[in-house]
Amino acid sequence: MAFDDKVTETPETLPMLPVRDIVVFPYMILPLFVGREASIRSVEEALAKNRLIFLASQKEITEENPTEDTIYQIGTIARIMRMRKLADGRVKILIQGEAKGRIKKYAKSSPNFEVSVEKIADSEVGGTPVEYEAMVRNAREQLEKIIALGRMLSPDILLILDDVTDPGRLADLIASNLGLKVADAQKVLETADPKQRLALVNEILANELEVLQMQARIRSTAKDEMSKSQREYFLREQM
Repeated sequence: MAFDDKVTETPETLPMLPVRDIVVFPYMILPLFVGREASIRSVEEALAKNRLIFLASQKEITEENPTEDTIYQIGTIARIMRMRKLADGRVKILIQGEAKGRIKKYAKSSPNFEVSVEKIADSEVGGTPVEYEAMVRNAREQLEKIIALGRMLSPDILLILDDVTDPGRLADLIASNLGLKVADAQKVLETADPKQRLALVNEILANELEVLQMQARIRSTAKDEMSKSQREYFLREQM
């Protein structure tokens, strides 16, 4: 069964959890700490039904009480795999993203959010197999260079990507591991065309690589200048 086929039928409504500083993609498995009363209620409702919950990112991460206008319309249908109550009143959940979705309407906004969601499928893949293979290879090569320059990423990311050939899924996996700003990650999530999505991720990788290379040159120049100054100081001391 394909991963994005796990949600065979989307329930009429789903409890929604607004997330502050991250965009959750399909295929992601990650822990989330939930502290707001309304958000905890959404988690409890999901666990009482089918464990499905809709995760949508806030436009302003500092907003304590987001509204319909300050939550992105496109998010991810996810499954709560585990939940643990913490001593400070929060709950920790382990979620798995299953499918991309769009909010059609809000069924309720109080005491917690509940939304009607439609699944979003990737558009048909255009272009030639050779073109896609080139884009996939380019993404992998740039990611390898980024890791070689010291960017801290999951140690298993390259091994995982070796088994991924679908350009849309590859784009999602890379984007979900780069620690992007919410607005940038949301742009990737909202791009339905797999080719355009991978092209966008390649552009992000190219920019990140350029920044890291510049940082490496700055460090190298500073090190050379320091070594030169130390040599000059040593020679003066010997005179």
